[in-house]
Amino acid sequence: MSTSVSQNDLVVRQPARRSAGGPWLRLQGFLRRSRAWIHRHPRLRAPYRVLVAVVGLTVIAIGLVLVPLPGPGWLIVFVGVAVLGTEFPAAHRLTQAVRRLAHRVRLWWRARGERRAARTNPVRTAA
Repeated sequence: MSTSVSQNDLVVRQPARRSAGGPWLRLQGFLRRSRAWIHRHPRLRAPYRVLVAVVGLTVIAIGLVLVPLPGPGWLIVFVGVAVLGTEFPAAHRLTQAVRRLAHRVRLWWRARGERRAARTNPVRTAA
């Protein structure tokens, strides 16, 4: 069962790969199908957006409460913004900007470590 073609040859369906992605990809697929189902039913769109907003703002509020405490306060805030970003374009843009900044910081940190390692352990050439 490699592929099946519908009667009018317009829809090609691929078999689902259950073992290839692991639990995270299965969850992602389930969430994508759920969102598609909600967006096909116009009466559910507004309550869904309100629910996403409430959940996202709740996660952000919990993260802000945890910021002064030791632990992942800012990480939880950014997760809340990412939740909002699933339905609101401004939050999605903010999430993308934070991800780009985090990537640049990670690259800078790695290069800094490599520079420090090169300074403390210089490569000796044969004389």
